[in-house]
Amino acid sequence: MRELVRQHFRFFVVATLAALVLRLLFVFRFPALTTDTFVYGDIAKNWLQHGIYGLSGSNGITPTYIRLPGYPAFLAGVFAVFGMEHYRAAMVLQVFVDIATCFLTADIARRVVSPRAAKAAFLLTALCPFLANYAAAVLTESWEIFFTVAALDMALLGLGQLGNLRMGPWIGCGLATGVAILLRPDGGLLLVAIEIFLPAVAVRRRRRAAPPGSSPAPQMQGMLKAGLIVAIAALAPLVPWTSRNLHTLHEFQPLAPRYANAAGAFVPMGFERWVKTWIVDYVSTEEVYWVVSTGPIDVDNLPSRAFDSPEQQDQTEQLLGDYNQSLRVTPDLDARFAALAAERIHHARLRYYLWLPLLRIADMWLRPRTEILPCNTRWWEFDELPQWLALSMTLATLNLLCVGAGLLGLVRRRFGPGFGLLLTFVILRSFFLGSLENPETRYTLECYPVLLVMAAALFS
Repeated sequence: MRELVRQHFRFFVVATLAALVLRLLFVFRFPALTTDTFVYGDIAKNWLQHGIYGLSGSNGITPTYIRLPGYPAFLAGVFAVFGMEHYRAAMVLQVFVDIATCFLTADIARRVVSPRAAKAAFLLTALCPFLANYAAAVLTESWEIFFTVAALDMALLGLGQLGNLRMGPWIGCGLATGVAILLRPDGGLLLVAIEIFLPAVAVRRRRRAAPPGSSPAPQMQGMLKAGLIVAIAALAPLVPWTSRNLHTLHEFQPLAPRYANAAGAFVPMGFERWVKTWIVDYVSTEEVYWVVSTGPIDVDNLPSRAFDSPEQQDQTEQLLGDYNQSLRVTPDLDARFAALAAERIHHARLRYYLWLPLLRIADMWLRPRTEILPCNTRWWEFDELPQWLALSMTLATLNLLCVGAGLLGLVRRRFGPGFGLLLTFVILRSFFLGSLENPETRYTLECYPVLLVMAAALFS
């Protein structure tokens, strides 16, 4: 990659400056501080000032494991250097992290397509508004995307050296994967993708290289060793975190709870399952799913697919009416939601297990990526101010063009060895996201560099 940068130094300087300007525009025009931001920030402050990895409350600081320590550690470092709650400094640092992601994405394109495609991939990533937008958000996304791309790039480097196995790239791949996991628990999907891909390729190469009963080919042995190295390097950073949770909270929790619940807290699984019988788009996440335990739920915000009959609509309205009285899903109320969910699943199993997950995946890939911008979430109603409507439509069009170009590149171009790993990761992550109760477009951003590599192949 360094040789490519030297050969086209002027191009990379201009593209890098464009990337910097775009990201700083988001930082100073559209900075994003969300509820999650202040959860991470509170943990970071308590960790830094009191040595307690916990949340502030009326009873003092309570140790927690609802968030993994990767991002609080970053914020704690920022606060120690730039001052407490200096979130702007975190955003600026993330700008440079995101620019580093551009170089890594270009290196992936160079390995699986060509140097010409690497230049295209760099430019596409540098000018991608969706990645730039999250550099201005005090959330895990920029760091998570960086370490995901770093792990994939190191894996591709290792795959090219299996004939003479070198441990360095695979240790680097494993450590990058481990950091991705420490940032977000779904970072573990990257490890799963690698551990699925390496044995599959090893078996395929063994069949090609040697007749049945013969000794394994060196490359097959190399892949199995590589998979072991990656697993050890990726899981080792979780040991201190798991030990801390056992010692402090007396629970075996190597990641973070799926529902971000405190130790021993009641999780309304009946309500969660009922939501999955109808939820498809982000607007329902914002208007219904996130509202639970914080405010009343308006039954008019439910889509028509939430009811299979007038009787079921009456039942749902009664359940939400009971919830709105206390703003709490009690165990008794949760059992009633569970019964309603079971009835709906029994009535339409294919809808629950196939069509709704596919629609959630489509929504996360295709809807306008404006969730942390001042645009109307209900973009299809076209009733917001003209400038925000224009922004929503522009971003929606750009997103469709990116997805379309990526799919076209996948169909029309041949890719080099290792591309299967990239595709395995994207497919695995997409299907996992279909299983979630809260479809959010940001969850597909870890796949976006791979999509841009596929699109860049069209320029090869």
